Amino acid sequence: MVREKTIFPFTEGITTADTFAVLGNAQKFKTHKHAWKTWKTLKEFGCLAYPVADDLKRLDGSKVYPSVTELKGKVTVVVPCLLPENLPSLVSEVILAGAEKIWFQEQTWSQAFQEECEKQGVQVIRGCVLRHKRYPALSLCYLNPCYWHGLRDLKVPAKRSLR
Repeated sequence: MVREKTIFPFTEGITTADTFAVLGNAQKFKTHKHAWKTWKTLKEFGCLAYPVADDLKRLDGSKVYPSVTELKGKVTVVVPCLLPENLPSLVSEVILAGAEKIWFQEQTWSQAFQEECEKQGVQVIRGCVLRHKRYPALSLCYLNPCYWHGLRDLKVPAKRSLR
């Protein structure tokens, strides 16, 4: 018997049915910083998420793609976890990959990106992926700013909690 996958909404038309490319670099992925947390959280939600970093080959057993353009036709949402100055061709690469949306994390959005996305017809979403995470009742979530910023946001249960 095949179980039907439950789809949960995040924000502004993004759901767990979307496929994601998480952009980072070796430091942001290997030291368990925001790119790694975002990628891991999306996977916990049951999403198909690809790590993208030009200076890393593998991450926790998964292939790391050197560019979002190598995921042409595979992703609908690109999630940058690098500062704008480290992503000079972000919007053009998103368009080449066939993605429709960019989900800017805290500090990754810029007015220049906003204007370029509007010109190219790419939807802009702003806000942290981690705001949608359900934290266990007895955890250190109270120390996590994403917990407080996302108190009223839609929450997505971890895939393993649905079994």
